[in-house]
Amino acid sequence: MEFSIKSGAPEKQRSACVVVGVFESRKLSAAAESIDRAAQGQLSDIVRRGDMEGKLGSTLLLHNIPRLLCDRVLLVGLGREREFREKQYRDACRAAIRTLNDTGSMEAVVFLTELPVRRRGAEWRIAQAVLVATETLYRFDRLKSKPSDVRRPLRKLTLTVAGRAELAAGEAILRQAEAIARGMSLAKDLGNLPPNVCTPAYLAEQAAAIAKAAAMSCEILEAADMEKLGMGALLAVARGSAQPPKLIVLRYQGADAAAAPIALVGKGITFDTGGISLKPAAEMDEMKFDMCGAAAVLGTMQAVAEMRLPLNVIGLAPTTENMPGGRATKPGDIVKTLSGQSVEVLNTDAEGRLILCDALSYCERFKPAVVIDVATLTGACVIALGHVATGLFSNDEALARELIAAGDAAYDRAWHMPLWEDYQEQLRSNFADMANIGGRPAGSITAACFLSRFAKTFRWAHLDIAGVAWRSGKEKGATGRPVPMLAQYLIERAQAHARVPAP
Repeated sequence: MEFSIKSGAPEKQRSACVVVGVFESRKLSAAAESIDRAAQGQLSDIVRRGDMEGKLGSTLLLHNIPRLLCDRVLLVGLGREREFREKQYRDACRAAIRTLNDTGSMEAVVFLTELPVRRRGAEWRIAQAVLVATETLYRFDRLKSKPSDVRRPLRKLTLTVAGRAELAAGEAILRQAEAIARGMSLAKDLGNLPPNVCTPAYLAEQAAAIAKAAAMSCEILEAADMEKLGMGALLAVARGSAQPPKLIVLRYQGADAAAAPIALVGKGITFDTGGISLKPAAEMDEMKFDMCGAAAVLGTMQAVAEMRLPLNVIGLAPTTENMPGGRATKPGDIVKTLSGQSVEVLNTDAEGRLILCDALSYCERFKPAVVIDVATLTGACVIALGHVATGLFSNDEALARELIAAGDAAYDRAWHMPLWEDYQEQLRSNFADMANIGGRPAGSITAACFLSRFAKTFRWAHLDIAGVAWRSGKEKGATGRPVPMLAQYLIERAQAHARVPAP
């Protein structure tokens, strides 16, 4: 998909299609009114007859509107004007893109980006239009013998701004949004691959390819390296699998080498059976998505490199399968972590925290300014927050606020969950320094409490994406979240550093 920015009157656009909005009940948007005046009231007549009520997400494609330079006009329902906010804007954009693609409009000029959205400026509207368009057109059919093929797919989208003064800023945000959209698509591709293809070795190969294309460095630690380092928790999870584990380390240097990096750590369980604590068979196929944290980190690293942010960023992805086997870790086993702390494994299906704890300890060698881990960690987080918000935990209130704000700006939202010391008591073990589970109550919180024990030397946040990393049912597939949140956080961090004068 090719995107561009322009300003101009809708009635003067030479295009296959011009997209404008209609509010309930039958109220034309400013751009639609401009077309209506040029067409001497034809849009008003159509709307007055009831062909377009303005219901949110409805569309009406018009041909042969007189005195216009475009071939067609697409009317998109916006819902009630007083209720038109972020969700309604995104829904309207999604409906427009889907209709354009389905009706053979290979290119279009979209005036929805000029609609006022409360609390949001033109840059937000442009970025969201790019992300929504890319998401709507995304398909994963590379493994089908006959991929679905749209006869005349939408190839070019021109987004408009109200005046020429907004063109430069619009162009800059457009390029950023494209980079983030490509990072999301990469994360979705990796998540949607079947587990017999997307193995730990495959993830490592993809990371190396991303690094080579983006001038990043890539290091892959093998099982022998982990053994030498003392990563007993990560290796304990990998023990039951025939696939060797990997620890992927990507390094992007966009700032002075002395500047402390930001570390992103993504859980990379390429398939999770639960191990000896075997999961139920129903919907176990979705456990291929248990590496979506690692996929999000790789997608974010690609976006960061493409945007050329003036930061140093390290992406780590501990990756393995969690399988039952003759050598698999058993409930009751005690393993020693890289930090030197011992863990009693009461449930082998609580494996994500075991691979992450060693990766967090490994981060210490980089002396990071901030560490953010991303993981499909707990079903309890799905129960708490559903499929809307990421669960956010942090040992630093300022960092938590920054991530919440970044998620709000990117419309990739998170909710700040407690990490109080009171919950640590649930991880007590009679035989080791801690247990790997704390029982059913507050399951997502005790999982975060477990990880916090390995993040005491740096500012740290944990993103539990179990509810948002993929969709089930008819629309089954990875979402690419939280790439937008992470990318926005890094953009804002880069902007804040740019504002600080040199000493």
